[in-house]
Amino acid sequence: MSVPLSRLVSLDQLRGFVAAGRRMSITEAARDLCLSQSAVSRQINALEEMLGTALLVRKYRAIAFTPEGERLFRVADSALQQIQDVLATLGSAREGMPVTITASIGVTTLWLLPRLVGFQRQYPTVDVRFSTNNKLLDMRAENIDLAIRYCSASGAPEGARQLFSESVVPVAHPSLGLVRLESAEAIEAQVLIEFDDAIHPWLGWSSFLDAAGFGQVRPKAVLRFNQYDQVIQAAVAGQGIALGRIPLVQSMLADGRLIGLGREIDLSPGYGYWLIRAEASPRKDVQCLAEWIESEASGSQGS
Repeated sequence: MSVPLSRLVSLDQLRGFVAAGRRMSITEAARDLCLSQSAVSRQINALEEMLGTALLVRKYRAIAFTPEGERLFRVADSALQQIQDVLATLGSAREGMPVTITASIGVTTLWLLPRLVGFQRQYPTVDVRFSTNNKLLDMRAENIDLAIRYCSASGAPEGARQLFSESVVPVAHPSLGLVRLESAEAIEAQVLIEFDDAIHPWLGWSSFLDAAGFGQVRPKAVLRFNQYDQVIQAAVAGQGIALGRIPLVQSMLADGRLIGLGREIDLSPGYGYWLIRAEASPRKDVQCLAEWIESEASGSQGS
């Protein structure tokens, strides 16, 4: 009759015993397990105490099996080896999987994709899969490794790393011939490009104009888009003035595709972009992408 699962011995104790049996040395077993010799000895002693029988005969700088110990070792060694083999196979399969990252369409299109060539140059064998989505997802259920999300510090999950905070500035294509947007007359003569974002309404033109002291001013017209990358594409096409979210349009300001038309304003103190890992200790490819993203974000803030 088998022992119930609730009464099985600890895997740590069994692993210490098997490691010692494979080497016939507690000292060598400790090295294999990256533990101290005393820790392995305690594991074996605890196993013997639980079973109520001696498993090893301790000699000077040597050990030997008791009959009960040899019987347990044969079975336990085989079982643990099978587990090791299966885990190695599963781990190899995971390593070959693409790294899946989710981010909003705006962040993916405007910030992540333009920089991705640098990651591919540094890690040419790592496959990346994008899941552009503005919704909060169950990362484990959706097999997502990393997520970039815009939220408050209190809303960020445990272990999330802040990539950068955010401020906004009016931006336009140079073809509009604008230099500054600092008067009611200038605003009234322009088409404003609006991002319809019901989740973060404070990032719209109404909040910006209130903060700039032009709350009662009405523009010539308003163009509205439900995706932020479309807002910026319209601005680059010269169709009006958009509110540029600095981290996302920084490269366009640097290369002259857009120009800033005034001072930056932080409309959402305490909010920022956060990198979230599905696992605290992800596989190597996931960690490479995560560290690269953090490095790119650090460079963005410093530029």
